[in-house]
Amino acid sequence: MTTIPNDPDVLPGHPPIVDLAAWQAARDELLVREKAHTRAGDALAAERRRLPMVEFDGKTEVVGPDRAVPFLDLFQGRDELLVYKHMWWDGAPHQGQCEGCTNAAWHLKDLGAYLNARGISLAIVTVGEWDEVAAFTEFMGYTLPWYSVRGVGEPVGGSMGYMTSYLRDGDRVFLTYSTTGRGNEVFSGTFALLDMTPYGRREAWQDSPEGWPEGNHACWYWRTDADGNAVWGETSRPVPQWTRPGAGPVQTLGRQGEH
Repeated sequence: MTTIPNDPDVLPGHPPIVDLAAWQAARDELLVREKAHTRAGDALAAERRRLPMVEFDGKTEVVGPDRAVPFLDLFQGRDELLVYKHMWWDGAPHQGQCEGCTNAAWHLKDLGAYLNARGISLAIVTVGEWDEVAAFTEFMGYTLPWYSVRGVGEPVGGSMGYMTSYLRDGDRVFLTYSTTGRGNEVFSGTFALLDMTPYGRREAWQDSPEGWPEGNHACWYWRTDADGNAVWGETSRPVPQWTRPGAGPVQTLGRQGEH
């Protein structure tokens, strides 16, 4: 990185203050590395497209709004399918459901139309009982198709918290890719936006200039109180829920309480 001379009035605990030309020189240097990062991602995507596939029974049943349907139905006649596997707390109120998966699903809720236009279907599955799942999705205002995979093993069900990709060839169905953890950041656009800001994600693990605000745990902002303060208190909710009509500060943690 280019060394930039300090301004005599530099703010304590902040990067140096420079004129626009010096900033542009440093920005141009960083851009070279950003482009290399992008190309490295393109190369990984090419390898991802060449992963071997796992064939499984497309007639495996999942439960949707009307009845049990074969997994093939999730493709909606298209050849490609992306599925997010949403964690679930049995018997918990809406505000007690998984805050991390709520964060993920909220980012996905309007993407289906764009993916559909590219010949790709998008759905969410979870291990919850359908009646509980239906009430939750209605409260959240989700329009993507949801299904219960309770009691169904991999690669349709199994471990939750994953984004999984499938391919259809007629009535034959294949698992092609699956990722979790930070692999899910690709569809949670706020992460990339936060990385563009001066303070970043404000998480303890990130490398920040000396004097920058102290970092928090990685999921510190997934729940807030009624005033929008990031807190994991007894009456907090997953952040998107506060946008829903009638959402109030009721008991949450312990996965107990009223809706």
